[in-house]
Amino acid sequence: MKILAIDSSGQVASVAIVTDEAVLAEYSVNYKKTHSQTLLPMVEEVMKMTGTEGQDLDAVAVTNGPGSYTGLRIGSSTVKGLAMVWNKPVVPVPTVDTLAANYPDYDGLICPLMDARRGQVYTGIYRFTDGKLVAVVPQVCTMLSDITKQLNALGEKVLFLGDGVPVHRAALAEQVKVPYTLAPMHRLMQSAASLGFLACEYLREGRTVSATELVPEYLRLSQAEREREERLENR
Repeated sequence: MKILAIDSSGQVASVAIVTDEAVLAEYSVNYKKTHSQTLLPMVEEVMKMTGTEGQDLDAVAVTNGPGSYTGLRIGSSTVKGLAMVWNKPVVPVPTVDTLAANYPDYDGLICPLMDARRGQVYTGIYRFTDGKLVAVVPQVCTMLSDITKQLNALGEKVLFLGDGVPVHRAALAEQVKVPYTLAPMHRLMQSAASLGFLACEYLREGRTVSATELVPEYLRLSQAEREREERLENR
């Protein structure tokens, strides 16, 4: 099994080629360029470096949301185009699940935090059981205080990661009453290798869609849509 994994759901653009047994290549960039500038050159580079052709792949995987609206659209359109050209299935994986997959070796609860602004986060609560990721609370868009209350009620140690950690560090210190750890910088953000890790499992289970069926899951309206609804409500 060989999968091309593409993640552009947040600040980091990340591309990897993985098999059942190894990460053959991973290329991540978090520096001043848009995903529209970086993704295709990154794909070309990892495929070139690993001697991979489109026909060698079993599927193309993508983080399917939530996350940056622009980033998700760029990732989705890139994957759609590649999958159509190569005639390959697409493996869509929830973004928050992908973040949690950075820590298969952690023996407590894992809580990814992606900053959704206005005091909200894209988040969930996970653990690994017998090597498999289990969603205690599936990904959701909610107030930070709501997820910390749930963690306090569960009463277990927890690890936080994601771009919401530096944004909400002070609030976490105030709200979280259970022992907790903040992920170090090299395992804080999205990784296409972690996406590929989950995508291999999804592919074995047949959890794929066609390129035309791929639709990002935003979990909430875009800012423009929210502002439009507010204007209509205020008329």
